[in-house]
Formats: sequence, C-alpha cells, structure tokens
Amino acid sequence: MAEQDTSWLLFAGSSHEELARELSNELKVNLGQRSIETFPDGEIGVQIHENVRGKDVFVMQSLSRRPNHYLMELLIMVDALKRASAKSIVAVLPYYCYARQDRKEKGRVPITAKLVADLLEKAGVTRVLTMDLHAEQIQGFFDIPVDNLYARPLFLSAIKEMRLKNLVVVSPDVGSNKMARKFAEDLSVDIAIVDKRRYSAEKVVANALIGDVSGKNVVLVDDICSTGGTLLVAAKVCKQGGALSVDAFVSHGLLVGDWVCGSDIDRVFVTNSVPRNVVGKNPKVTYISVAQLFQQAIERILTAQSISSLFT
Repeated sequence: MAEQDTSWLLFAGSSHEELARELSNELKVNLGQRSIETFPDGEIGVQIHENVRGKDVFVMQSLSRRPNHYLMELLIMVDALKRASAKSIVAVLPYYCYARQDRKEKGRVPITAKLVADLLEKAGVTRVLTMDLHAEQIQGFFDIPVDNLYARPLFLSAIKEMRLKNLVVVSPDVGSNKMARKFAEDLSVDIAIVDKRRYSAEKVVANALIGDVSGKNVVLVDDICSTGGTLLVAAKVCKQGGALSVDAFVSHGLLVGDWVCGSDIDRVFVTNSVPRNVVGKNPKVTYISVAQLFQQAIERILTAQSISSLFT
C-alpha cells in the first residue's frame, strides 16, 4: 500500500475480520495494530499498539452473531483509545444491535436501542457511522452526530442487472412500508403490503395482502432478517397471489437457521454487514459488499463533505 495519512487510523474489533480487511483495502490503509484476548473467566482484554494521541480514529465493529460480547469488546476498545488521547473516535457499525427494541410497546420493557446509544457515548465515541437502522429515530437517541447509510443503492444496482420486467415492490409488514416505498419510487413501480401479526419471536401470521402481485415479479424488501418468519409468510402470500417470482433484499442478513431452502423465496440478496454463516453457502443467497459504501462515507467525514450526497 502507498504511504498513508498519519492523521487518522482505522481499527477493527474481532467481530467481522473479512469486512474489516475489505474496508482497509478500499481505503488503502493498514488496520491499526491492537491485541484482543479473552481471559479464562470471560473478561476481555484490549491493548492498542499504535500512537493515537491527537488523531482521528475509526473503529469498525459489526454488533452481530454475539452482540453482547462484541458490544463489550467495542466499549473496551473505545475506552482504551480515549485514555490514549485520541482526538476523535468514530464507531463504524455496519450492524447496530438491539435496534428492534426502540420503543415501549407494552409495559415494563426496556428501550435497548437507547441503552446501547448511552453506552457508546459514555465510553467515548464522538460519532457513529452505521447502515439501515431499524428505526431512523434511533439517531435521536444520541447527542453526538450519527450518519445512517443505506444499502438501497447497492440493491437497486443488483435489481437492474437482473433485467426483470413487471416488477412490484412488496413490504413484508407495515413497519417496512417506508423502506419499500423508497424502493418503489426509485424503480418507478407499484407497491404492495403484507398485513401480518406477530404472536411471538418465531410465530408470524399474515392477515391480508394489500395490492396486486398477480403475474408480477416481486421485490421483497426488509432491513433485518433473522429466522425468516416474516419473509417466509410474505413470500407464501405473494406466490398464492399469483406472483411469478419472489426475490428478497435484506440489509442485515442474520439468517439464523437453514430456512431459505425449500421456501417460496427464489433468491435472497443480503449485504455483508454481518458475517455470513452456513446459510450463506446456500446457492439461493447472494452477498453484496458494503465496503465501498463505508469507504466513501469515511472519506467524506475526513474531508468534511456531505454524506447525504451519496444517496442523491
């Protein structure tokens, strides 16, 4: 690599080393040297092996797969950087954990999206760079700048390359309606909505399909997919409604279990915001890298340029 700017550094936790390497290659910088170890009792030890005094520091960590462990690891890294006199600390979070608990829907439950925000700020994070927050109002949980990127442009490119005709964008539930509407506007196609009811973390039942999917190729969009309950129900309803094909586009493909096989979904497109698991080897699943998107955003932060211009 060419000689790099020494006024800033890029570090990464241990959650997603593949994406960290991709990002460092896109930025043409070396990852900052650090050591992370886990003690026999489960505590995490971190040491930074670079001089960060007076420098802008970016720390990439995807808070997925083992969210509790990786969140704590990130907080400890940030504390170490703060105590080493870093000028600023930007948490680069391709996936923001606990985002689905962003409000009180029933009595005596936590708002964990806010709790995570408080922990990051208290540790010493001065800015957050993330992608497709489950709810955009989470940005308001912080008293520091939050840049929320969107995977939509990456998915739109993939959709256009497929050259499918007679498209309709389908929201698998009311909560994804805003996301689906933006896809539909960019593609200049109609939108449909699956009205569902969730009875538990795993049981989802569809009540109705609002819109017409008969004889059309469905673009199913969502921000997070774990056990696939919502997407499976939506895909089944669309096929029953006469859809020719169903392709799912998901920003954060946690893909817990092997539910993709044998489903009514023809193809699943996800970003690599979280590390792929065994389901990622399924021929139905295609991964799209977000490394270049985050590279462009980081360069704009360093040069004080508009990040929103990435999506206009």
